[in-house]
Amino acid sequence: MASQLRQQCLWEHVLPPSAPGTPLAGETTAEVCVIGAGITGLCAAIHLLEQGRTVVVIDANRVGHGGSGRNVGLVNAGTWIKPDDVEATLGPVQGARLNSVLGQAPAEVFAMIERHGIDCQARNEGTLHMAHNPAGVADLRARHAQWSRRGADVELLSGGRCEEYCGTDKVAAALLDRRAGTLNPMAYARGLAAVVERLGGRLFQQSAVTGLQREGFGWRAHTAAGSVLADKVVISTGAYTEGEWSVVRGNYFRGYYYQVASRPLEGAAAEGVLPHGQGSWDTRAVLSSIRRDSEGRLLLGSLGRVDNKPAWFIKAWADRIQRHYFPALGKVEWDMHWTGMLDFTPDHLMRLYEPAAGLVAVTGYNGRGNTTGTVVGRALAEFLLTDRAEDLPIPFSANKPVSVPGLRSAFYETGFSLYHAGQCLRVIL
Repeated sequence: MASQLRQQCLWEHVLPPSAPGTPLAGETTAEVCVIGAGITGLCAAIHLLEQGRTVVVIDANRVGHGGSGRNVGLVNAGTWIKPDDVEATLGPVQGARLNSVLGQAPAEVFAMIERHGIDCQARNEGTLHMAHNPAGVADLRARHAQWSRRGADVELLSGGRCEEYCGTDKVAAALLDRRAGTLNPMAYARGLAAVVERLGGRLFQQSAVTGLQREGFGWRAHTAAGSVLADKVVISTGAYTEGEWSVVRGNYFRGYYYQVASRPLEGAAAEGVLPHGQGSWDTRAVLSSIRRDSEGRLLLGSLGRVDNKPAWFIKAWADRIQRHYFPALGKVEWDMHWTGMLDFTPDHLMRLYEPAAGLVAVTGYNGRGNTTGTVVGRALAEFLLTDRAEDLPIPFSANKPVSVPGLRSAFYETGFSLYHAGQCLRVIL
């Protein structure tokens, strides 16, 4: 009998059930209020607590509910775009700084995990960016050359070495980035939350912010059942930002990313898939991500959403990708699927904001939240401590809302759905 395909996030499924979150009730005070218990907000809170500040973290849902706990789990270096393009957009000085900070970001993630003893199945084995056609090979050659000039530990694999690392002969070349790696993102987020509480921070969940206003020299964040009065505020809600109170709303457009996980796989064919432990993604415009988890499951993902699509569609897409890259696996039983949201910006670069004194915000990770969130959380905390904007990885942006963000989101989602339908019908791959 075929397995039933469940709508459930694997990363949460493999962890012990978390304790019910405590909602905020009544009034409380802190030196800093962090809105959003994802990777950015939790890392900011940890750094502030380590410097002796009092911190309250509030979240509309549960720790890891958003993109922080639902992503692919890649610990990537750099941005979505090439490092030369970053410097062309930001200028040589600021662009070089951002490339340097995010190039070293995986090391900061792994150091955070080790320093605090976070059990999140982290592996620092690198990642593989896989070329699906000749244009993809050219793209990887450019990325390899640009990162190599900056001293990064990257290698362009081809021939038998590429097939060995990827576990498929359908990839002409692959960029191995040894700086990078993988983890269970939900376990990472929960581990960070545990550190916050261990350091004396107060964490309130199921407490959506309904308003944020100036009060005296500070800020008051309101929820349905309480409020937090703080000297300073960090807004780190990303694509899950809700409510007109937020200064970042409208400065990005939402996208979606879905994943499908198999049951645990065994045998020589399964062990031949990404045998050295890297996570990977290909060079398609509508990419496919591929990785295995610590229990041998095969995880496939792509841009778009499947929480609104039937099981046959999801299975047909996953079968198509799996049979193209790894036909030796035979028939794979798909077990669960889940969809998360991303905050995109037109130039694929994040934005930092300081709309008023003592209020900072970030948006636009463009799918690179595990590493970017870790370093930006620390950077925002350091800014609140020192007021040194020049030390930020990227300058503060002016408030420049994205035009018709809802239409952009709908346009992209329609395109992704049509592309995936073409894959299911074997019209395209």
